[in-house]
Amino acid sequence: MTKILDAAPLLSRRQAARTLLLALGGAALYACSGGGAASGDGDTDDDGTGTGNGTGDGTGTGTGTGEGGTTTGSATEWATGGTKSMTDAASYPDPFATPAAACVLAIAATEGPCTEAADQVRQDISEGYTGLPMRLALRVVDSDCNPVAGAKVKVWHTQITGSYSGDTPNNGMCLKDAADSSKHYFRGAQTTDERGRVDFDSCFPGWYRGRAIHIHYTVSLAGRSFTSQLVFDQSLVEEIFADHPEYKGYGQPDTSNATDNIVSRGDLASYTLTTARMSDGAMLASKDLVVSL
Repeated sequence: MTKILDAAPLLSRRQAARTLLLALGGAALYACSGGGAASGDGDTDDDGTGTGNGTGDGTGTGTGTGEGGTTTGSATEWATGGTKSMTDAASYPDPFATPAAACVLAIAATEGPCTEAADQVRQDISEGYTGLPMRLALRVVDSDCNPVAGAKVKVWHTQITGSYSGDTPNNGMCLKDAADSSKHYFRGAQTTDERGRVDFDSCFPGWYRGRAIHIHYTVSLAGRSFTSQLVFDQSLVEEIFADHPEYKGYGQPDTSNATDNIVSRGDLASYTLTTARMSDGAMLASKDLVVSL
């Protein structure tokens, strides 16, 4: 897995937060207003929707986590308010500064019932919805570690409430609000550049019953495609839903990576994103997608 930044010594989340706060004399919470995240009840199975009640107040602490749960990034709190809070995006490090190595093919996973036929071609896929801002950086390579240029990468995931958007094959299962069928938040498509890279500006997903926090993706080229899912380090998920002011009101997800009925069937490392906290409090989440097309 590609390293984003040099990892600091392994610390617990709370130890790391105390250390950084002492060193920096505290930190301000980066935030700006964003639209759209509604609260409410809902329970569905499979790739449907449903979370707890409302949103939380207060300030998030926590630390950034990279591969293996190490502390990375310079801010001491996660940002709030959606992609408008990505004020230092121009300074984000390149997670793919070195060539891909040890390229083991990714494990396929179901696309689920919450797909949408239309492509939303754009980098910012948030449509102004709120949450922890996240740059999702993906590099498509083949099994020889060569970048795959000109491939379409399509991603989709839930908003903070655990609801999908769009005209899906099963709106009754996928949408918490029927009006969201005309929206397309947290859906996007991009074409890989000569390095095989695409970037999406998004927000950390919400959860619904029966699934771990996840992001769907499909890579397509010349009439062939590969579909799978991406997840986050479990300790990071627990931290965000315990401490982040926009997420903690929803409670902890009822399903972990280890108990998820899809990603737990294979090597979790194949699905897990590498993450780091940026100077503005946004998350940089990255992954090499090793595919055979």
